[in-house]
Amino acid sequence: MRTDVIIPVYKPGPELYDLLDRLEKQSRPVQKIILMNTEERYFQELAGETDFAERYPNVEVHHVSKQDFDHGGTRRLGVEYSDADFFVAMTQDAMPVDGKLVERLTDCLTGKVAAAYARQLPGPDSSEFERASRVFNYPAASCQKSLADLETMGIKTFFCSNVCAAYRRDVYDKLGGFIRHAIFNEDMIYAAGLIRAGYSIAYEAGAEVVHSHSFTNLQQLRRNFDLGVSQADHPEVFGGVASESEGRRFVVETWRYLGRRRRLYKFPGFCLQCAFKYTGFLLGRHYRKLPRRLILKITTNREYWKRNYFF
Repeated sequence: MRTDVIIPVYKPGPELYDLLDRLEKQSRPVQKIILMNTEERYFQELAGETDFAERYPNVEVHHVSKQDFDHGGTRRLGVEYSDADFFVAMTQDAMPVDGKLVERLTDCLTGKVAAAYARQLPGPDSSEFERASRVFNYPAASCQKSLADLETMGIKTFFCSNVCAAYRRDVYDKLGGFIRHAIFNEDMIYAAGLIRAGYSIAYEAGAEVVHSHSFTNLQQLRRNFDLGVSQADHPEVFGGVASESEGRRFVVETWRYLGRRRRLYKFPGFCLQCAFKYTGFLLGRHYRKLPRRLILKITTNREYWKRNYFF
């Protein structure tokens, strides 16, 4: 079975070489690595320093303009360049921990399992809150999720992260692929359709990547605004499926996490961060009631709104 890797890229740094080197050393060989690069000049600034094509003969680079980048559409286009049986969607800042990543993810894709996502570990400079988030969303135990879990797991049933996830191409084509136009959550939107079609999603804790961010409170608000917009735009996916309860559970688990580390003095700061997140989420869910100027000030993806019917 052939496997390709598809990675959207924007303003890449030297760490891209590290990622490509690690992907080329996987125990299950990658047929092709497809880079969907936004703005050619940024890529040339990096690749111009080396003979990129000679160093990475199995890497394809396709350029898109910033105004044409879309979280769903750009990945969808990347899949069209692939003819493999499986493909792995990644981000440029997700670093494989070892050479078994691709093997462990694709080994999950049997029977009714049509997608599998990796465990995300915090980087060495991660904040305490980011570490707690990784423990909450990416535990040490693997699992599988299907439609039967929707009543107990709620929105978490549809969780599948394109930071690092593998997909069966036959099912992907059958279900119509990633949405063409999405501000955020293209992975969960596809995963929801997959679940409702009777397939399953695997969380493979043995497949690990290092991936984390240190966002400010304002950055968290803006990111969660886009998250709220994606849910508002897709009531067929998120309507009637509770998500706030998952947030409350995260607060409780973070309290316990900080308590085990005797760092409960940080909890008020965490609560403040949660307030920014929830404010952003609520603003996003009700974006149709907001003036255009405010939306463009809050969002992290201004290009999306230039293509949105709302404007």
